[in-house]
Formats: sequence, structure tokens, C-alpha cells
Amino acid sequence: MSFIVSKFKCKGITFFSLLHVAHYSSRFSTAAVASIEPKIPPDFSSCIVQDKDLLLKSLNPSGTGLHVLDLVDEGSLEPHPTLYHLLLKKCTFLRKPKLGKIVHAHISNSHFRGDVVILNTLLNMYAKCGCLDDARNLFDEMSLKDMVTWTTLITAYSQHDRPLDALLLFPQMLSLGFFPNEFTLSSLLKASAALPDTPQIYFHGAQLHGFSFKCGFHSNVYVGSSLLDMYARCGCMDEAHFVFDVLPSKNEVSWNALIAGHARKGQLNRALSLFLKMLRQDFQPTHFTFSSIFGACASTGSLEQGKWVHAHVIKSGGEIIAFMGNTLLHMYAKSGSIQDAKMIFDRLVKRDLVSWNSMLTAYAQHGLGKEAVQCFQKMLNIGLVPNDITFLCLLTACSRAALLEEGKYYFKSMKRYNIEPGISHYVTIVDLLGRAGLLNEALRFINEMPIQPTAAVWGALLGACRMHKNVEMGSFAAERVFELDPHDSGPHVLLSNIYASGNRWRDAAKVRKLMKETGVKKEPACSWVEIQNTVHMFVASDDSHPQMGAIYKKWEEISARIKEIGYVPDTSHVLFYMDEQEREVKLQYHSEKLALAFALLNSPHGSTIRIKKNIRVCGDCHSAFKFVSKVVGREIIVRDTNRFHHFYDGSCSCGDFW
Repeated sequence: MSFIVSKFKCKGITFFSLLHVAHYSSRFSTAAVASIEPKIPPDFSSCIVQDKDLLLKSLNPSGTGLHVLDLVDEGSLEPHPTLYHLLLKKCTFLRKPKLGKIVHAHISNSHFRGDVVILNTLLNMYAKCGCLDDARNLFDEMSLKDMVTWTTLITAYSQHDRPLDALLLFPQMLSLGFFPNEFTLSSLLKASAALPDTPQIYFHGAQLHGFSFKCGFHSNVYVGSSLLDMYARCGCMDEAHFVFDVLPSKNEVSWNALIAGHARKGQLNRALSLFLKMLRQDFQPTHFTFSSIFGACASTGSLEQGKWVHAHVIKSGGEIIAFMGNTLLHMYAKSGSIQDAKMIFDRLVKRDLVSWNSMLTAYAQHGLGKEAVQCFQKMLNIGLVPNDITFLCLLTACSRAALLEEGKYYFKSMKRYNIEPGISHYVTIVDLLGRAGLLNEALRFINEMPIQPTAAVWGALLGACRMHKNVEMGSFAAERVFELDPHDSGPHVLLSNIYASGNRWRDAAKVRKLMKETGVKKEPACSWVEIQNTVHMFVASDDSHPQMGAIYKKWEEISARIKEIGYVPDTSHVLFYMDEQEREVKLQYHSEKLALAFALLNSPHGSTIRIKKNIRVCGDCHSAFKFVSKVVGREIIVRDTNRFHHFYDGSCSCGDFW
């Protein structure tokens, strides 16, 4: 692309050439435009400014800052709206707001300073470059605005995490007599979906829905897709389906919004059902589609479904790009397959910081502290700069793998990267010290924290006291938690367990009585296992499953076999006062043992068994599973709220440190 800049002979054709090139550049490639440009006489060849030179800096230190604008000031090039549009579009494309400001200053001194089309292009440049304050200042200074002006600023706020600012513009716009178009409403709905809490999302979104319906935009595919995304984000899936069903035409965005809504709610079966329906109707899934489904598989630990979708990506020729690859990696890690997670990480086309953080998280979840440290060092070696999430993942990995000195070192090294530790980092260090049995050091660390300790900090100390059976410090930590978060059942249960393990039954009963009086309810323990795409859930002493007779019989058989090789039931994990025989019976039918017995009955011999539990795995069950893995010769993977346990050949990956 080029235009003529002769001061004399060329001056008369400046407008024609500029307009000619601009007109065709919107419809043809650069090469095509070059072929249809008017032929320039040989003696004019020195008067051509190439597209690549549009943002050439001033040759004279006293110039405007851009050579093209210097030519305008010298009279070698006539000013024209198309010139400013080309310059601003170039600044927008290259994300060079500083050069855009030079163009802005030149426009302000020209007779185009009130041209709404040019100013809209300038506003768009600031918006796309993320200079929202500059965009707002320009907006406020504009004496003449049109619908493009309002839509541009609303969209800018919506796309740059300032949803409330976007929504506040809407009533101002209406009061001045402007009528929104489908792009305005789509951006406003996107803004409402980005609000911080569900009631706000629903309040603003429902009003916008009513306005869209009144104006006849509700069936527009752009507005409709934004509407159903808004409802899906606030969990109103019935409303989202209603909007989806009445859309006369759907696109990939509307399908993705609905699938993502179910995925966020952990409704994997609904998400997969929609995915299959999408394929049957000849819509092509995008990286966003796959990313949503992998996220749903991760939340439920559904490895087989995740593998099936991964296979579909491969068959369709999809490339494992960063953000989809990160969710795929996360899916494999959360489903218990750390080897597959590492394989995906190694095959990523491009690894960004999120990719490395995801791999560190995977290692932390599986208790592979040394591998996490090695991964972190590799990340540093290639020049990536860690952020606060990187250190949180790394410290968690150190805590779960008993890497005390390494954890302390990396916590101190955060300052080297100008990262201020957040409350989560402090929680992890308390957990690290507590797990190592350094309870007094952990308490001293809390007292010396530069920020006020939260319930989570004291909760970490309480958990360590439970692990090391320190009743006095546990009572102290529990009192602090009760003050800060009286409605959380976890600390009450932990304190009751501490008292029970120390045979202080009256104190344990007092805690349970306090829970009853204050309405704090303990989350019931449950475990589940997936066999042939069906999830089977169990609670302690369950009798509701159709195979319960066979399940009980199978566990009794397994229990007898593991006792023969050394398993002794640890009745200290029974937290109610009863005789020893009753305690042992109580232990035998915990939910994870029933899930294991069911899996042994219904899964292929030699296959890996994967069990999930909604709370921390019981200490006696942990011991029993080690013996079972040896007796049956199978790997048993248990995912609880804290981490993964890989049981194989009589040992656990956690090294009995969890």
C-alpha cells in the first residue's frame, strides 16, 4: 500500500491515490491492492510513502514524532481523513498507543478535530490498546457522539474487566436518545456476566434481557449468545436453555456458552450430551468447547470421558494450543494420571506461564515435591519469570512432600522477584512447618506475620495439631478459627477428633454439642468410583446399593486376607466412645472401603482403581489400602480434598506423610 506525497506535481493526486488504496484495502489483500494502484510516473517515484513506513519516526528531532505527519506539516502531503484512519489502524494493530497519541495531538490541531468518524477510530485505538483512561477522556471531550462512540467505550470497559463502568454508560446513553444495536447489547450482557457476584449478574442481566426482548433483539444470534452466556454464568441453566432453544439461528458461540455453563456446574453428562448434539448438527467444536469439557472432566475426575474427548481432538486434527492444552493437562492430573499430564505438557506447541503453573500444580497434587522443584528450575532456565501462583504451587508441593528446607528457601526467594506473599502463601508455610512437627515454630511464624492471620492460617495449624495429637495447641488454634469463621464445620470436626484421639471424650462431646447449638453441620463423608461411565457413590455403612450384599462380603474377604499379612485396624480413628470390638466393626465399613470392594467386584482384573472422596482419607483406610494393593496386585489411586494417594505393592506415594 502506498500514497503520493509530492509537494508540487504530486500534490494534486494525493487525495485520489490515498482514497483509492484505502477503498480497496478493505476488500483485497495488500498484494491485490498493489496490482490495482494507479501507475505512478517514473519521476514521481521518490514521492511514495510505503505502508511499512507509515509509523516511521521523525527524521528531525524537532518534528511531530512521525515522519508522515512531518510531511503534512511541511505541505508535502495534504491532510486527509483516510491518512489519519490508516495511521490509527496501524497503531491499533501493532498496539502502539504512544504513537497513537502523537496522531491524536496532530488531529487536535487540524480541522478534523471535530470529525466524529476520525475520533471514533481514535477512541477504538485507545480501547484496543487498553488505555481506558485516555479513551474515557477522549469520550468526555467529544462534543458530537454517535452510536459507534457509545458502543466502542462500552465494549472497551466490558473487555477490560470494568463491567460496572460499562453498565453505568447504558442509562446515560438512553437518556440522550441513543438506541443500542446488537453489538451494544452484546457488550452490555458480557459486562453483566463479568460482575463479581451472582445476584448482581442476574439483576442487571435480566433487565437487559427485558430490554432486548422489548426492542426485538432477543432472537439476534449475537445478543442471544450473550444472553445465554450471562444466564449460564450465574447458574440459571433453565433460563439459558430457554434462550438457546428460541434462537432461530445458532453458532459455535451459543453452543460453547451452554456447554461451558454446564461444565462450570460440574454437570459433565449434560455438557457431553450437548457436545454430541453439537456434532450431529454439523457445528465444529472450537478450542473453547474442548477446554470447557476438559474442565468438567477435571472437576469430577472423569478420566475415561476426558480421554474420549482428547481422542476426538486428535482425530479432528486439532492442535493442542496453550489454553486448551493447559485444561487438558489439568484434567489428566485431577483424574489421577500424572504420566499423561506430563506427556501433554511435553507436547504443548507453546508453553506459557500458565502451562508451567499447571504442571507444578499437578506435581503438588500428587505429592511429587522433588519433581516440582526440578520443573521450577527448568522454568527459570528458559527465562520465564514466576508469579505469585507459581510460588504457591511450588510451596504446596514442598509442603506435601516434606521438603522443609526447600519450602523455606523458596518462600524467602519471593522477594527476589518483587512478589509480596499473600495469605495463601502464609497458610502453606504454616502447613509446611506443622506437617514437619515444628508446631511452636509454626505458631511463632503466625504471630510474626506482617498481615492479620485469617481462619485459614489458624486452620492449617489446627490440622497439624490433629496430625501430631497436640491437644493444647489444637484447642488454642480452634478458638481462633471459631472467632474468625464460626460457621465452618471443618475446624469443629478437627477439634472433636483431637479430643477423641486423646481420649478426652467429654471435651469431644462438648464440641459436638456446640455444633448442634450453633447449627453447624458436618459434611457427610462419601466416596465414589466410576465403572463403565456410571458413577457409584457410597457413604459409611451404606445399604442402598443394589450390590450391597456382595460388596460387604467382598470387603470381609479382603479384610481377612490383609490381616493375615499384618494389617491391624487402627481404632483411634473411631471418634465416638464405644468398646474396642464395636470400634473395629465401625471402621470396616467406611465409604472408601465400600467403594474399593465394589471396584474389585466390577472392574477388569489388573486394571487401576480410581476412587474419589469428598474429605480427607481416613488414617485406617489409608493403612488398609496399602495392604490391599499388595494382596490384589493392583494400583489404587485415591483422590481426597487435599491430594492424590497412589497405592501400589504395599506402599503409598505420600510416604505416609499427608
